[in-house]
Amino acid sequence: MKIEMKNYAFIVLGSLFLALGVVLFFIPNALVTGGTSGMAILLHYLLELPTGMMMVAVNAPLLLLGAKYLGRAFTVRSIVTIVLSSVFIDVFNEVLHVNALTKDVILAAVFGGVSVGVGLGLVLSGNASAGGSTILAKIIASKTTIKASTVILSIDVMIIIAIALIFKNIDLALWSLVSIYISAKSIDMFLSRGPSKKVVHIVSSKIDALCEAIVLHVGEEGTIVQGDGIFAHEAKKMIFLVVENRKIPALKTLVQRVDNAAFVVVMEASELLGRGH
Repeated sequence: MKIEMKNYAFIVLGSLFLALGVVLFFIPNALVTGGTSGMAILLHYLLELPTGMMMVAVNAPLLLLGAKYLGRAFTVRSIVTIVLSSVFIDVFNEVLHVNALTKDVILAAVFGGVSVGVGLGLVLSGNASAGGSTILAKIIASKTTIKASTVILSIDVMIIIAIALIFKNIDLALWSLVSIYISAKSIDMFLSRGPSKKVVHIVSSKIDALCEAIVLHVGEEGTIVQGDGIFAHEAKKMIFLVVENRKIPALKTLVQRVDNAAFVVVMEASELLGRGH
């Protein structure tokens, strides 16, 4: 119960930061962010419908479609995130008519990117998602040979091209690209204050259960390392993983749930070579 309360506290705060980034910086300056949130902002520009409503319309079907890939608890938290952020955006923009914090597109791209990045970082810390682009990427990756990262990048590229065509302004597209980059870096810095991936070592007496849970719920594969204890020379096993920053909070929660006595070490992965890196 305490863990879930903490998750939902992160979700509420993250949804608020996400909404403020969109309302105070992106919409008034005709900028977009990445993923399905960017799609929703594009639809707002094209159809002149509330952005929050468009976020629900774009994300809800993807979340329901990808429920089996995410698990029930994660799906419920993600639906709550999308509903909250959508309500916040429409209340600020359509009801309260909150004014733009700046009309300078450069400042809007920078600080809007930071606000959205911090918001998404908080949401991910609450073991939830604020968009369905990751789900779409996972579905396509599972059915084809295309990598999930390639699908997400393609979505962002299409959004950038679309904003350039809609407003016939390449500058807005380029500043939107800068904003997406700043958001991604803000998420990484917020979650673990370092590179995009971490090296994780887990020493546990429940290695088999942990391996099964990690593959099923975190979606990562690793290596089991055999060793001996330095004092009593007892046989020990350790899991070696390379994990994306955004998955670190979920991994920590998972390890604590399976084996509360497990010993976990998280280190910087400053350089990776091989296996797609």
